[in-house]
Amino acid sequence: MSGANTNSTVSGAGTTSTPASVVSTGADLLADAVEDQAVPVTRVDWRPPMDGTADDLATVATDPLRTAANERALAAMLGVTATLVDVAPASEVLGLEPGRFLHAGPPITWDRASGPLRGALMGAAVLDGLVDDPEQAPALFESGRSVSLEPCHHHATVGPMAGVVTSGMWMFVLEDPATGRRTHCSLNEGLGKVLRYGAYGPEVLQRLRWLGDVLGPLLRVAVRATRDAGDPVDVTAILTQMLQMGDEAHNRNRAGTLMLLRDLSPAMVTAGPGAGASGDDIAAALRFIGGNDHFFLNLAMPACKLALDAARGVEGSTMVVAMARNGTDFGIQVSGTGDEWFTGPAQLADGLFLGDYGPADANPDIGDSAITETAGIGGFAMATAPAIVRLVGGTVPDALATTRRMREITIGTNPRWTVPVLEFAGVPSGIDVTKVCRTGVLPQINTGMAGRVAGVGQVGAGLVTPPAEIFPAALAGLAARTRARVTT
Repeated sequence: MSGANTNSTVSGAGTTSTPASVVSTGADLLADAVEDQAVPVTRVDWRPPMDGTADDLATVATDPLRTAANERALAAMLGVTATLVDVAPASEVLGLEPGRFLHAGPPITWDRASGPLRGALMGAAVLDGLVDDPEQAPALFESGRSVSLEPCHHHATVGPMAGVVTSGMWMFVLEDPATGRRTHCSLNEGLGKVLRYGAYGPEVLQRLRWLGDVLGPLLRVAVRATRDAGDPVDVTAILTQMLQMGDEAHNRNRAGTLMLLRDLSPAMVTAGPGAGASGDDIAAALRFIGGNDHFFLNLAMPACKLALDAARGVEGSTMVVAMARNGTDFGIQVSGTGDEWFTGPAQLADGLFLGDYGPADANPDIGDSAITETAGIGGFAMATAPAIVRLVGGTVPDALATTRRMREITIGTNPRWTVPVLEFAGVPSGIDVTKVCRTGVLPQINTGMAGRVAGVGQVGAGLVTPPAEIFPAALAGLAARTRARVTT
């Protein structure tokens, strides 16, 4: 398909037209032929809309609320700042009781749970004191007695990978100073054989108990000391800085972790002994955080959720406010459709594997950590972190192209979070369901890969996209609401 501006000339045989310029889309064959005739060609990367979306796209496009609603939703998200105000057990801040488990992704039951989610729940049941051995847990969950499963997202919480939260787990608590709204996330265990990747061996449970007995209480002392002194950790500001320092805040958090350690370590050292922490405890905590490059991820995620939750419930808005996976299903929520989940099958990531692991060992994508991409960082900000390709695969040009491509499906950009290599342009922000359906471009996510068998742990890291069908489903939901509103 092409279009041309022409100049006309007169000859003895009649009038002929020579194109002054040509706009071409689709196959390159015609464009190449025109260029061979020394005519300038502008190539447009156009794609047909997703199958079956034309009518719904037309309906939503004519919704008189849509433009203003999307501007309002994006502004609400961009207006949030997140500060770290507390660290406390989930029983205190979420009201969880033993046997009540939160998990990543949209709702799911034990019978459909993936291997890593089952493994995490098995280990969590031991932590909650419901069983003595992880192998006793499946019977407990199969019976459904005295246990329940609920999404983290339903409780102002996000969980990486399996995302399992129990009553005794210690949680980061983030707050937007302007509104007092809060979000939560558990403490980061590190990489490899850890609960969030579905591992539940003795070393996993021992580490989790240390997080609850030593690190959590010590962090609470330090966080409350900085908060009470009027200088709480500004998580949003750290995110701003780390994007300038080579992190993308999903699979690369090295600079963010070190800045967090800078902000909290004085209070850990000075206030820790008064709260019963020994010098050895403080040294072990500092060593653990400093050696765990992903520690800050568990602050980046709730900071992104805090911002996106501010954009929820805007009638007419087509902006995605959550992307989440439970290892079986991939789900999204949209501002203009309330708390409804639109789900499809979770996809296998394409990336790099640890040791002798390969694609057959990997579980489909899992975790709430895609909240980072939903907010415009992670895979959307790959251009800020070219070194990430060494972890998830691809090339540096791929990383730059990914960030540029994500602009095609977003409402705007975030002036707070910028990309130095792209002339400090703001990261693409506010995924628009209509733009995804119109272009066929899917959100890019950087992700870890969990072993498909319970107990294995991490097997690699890579790149993944949502199942395409969930966006037409969300579009249909938006169109139905539009038609109902217009006809009443």
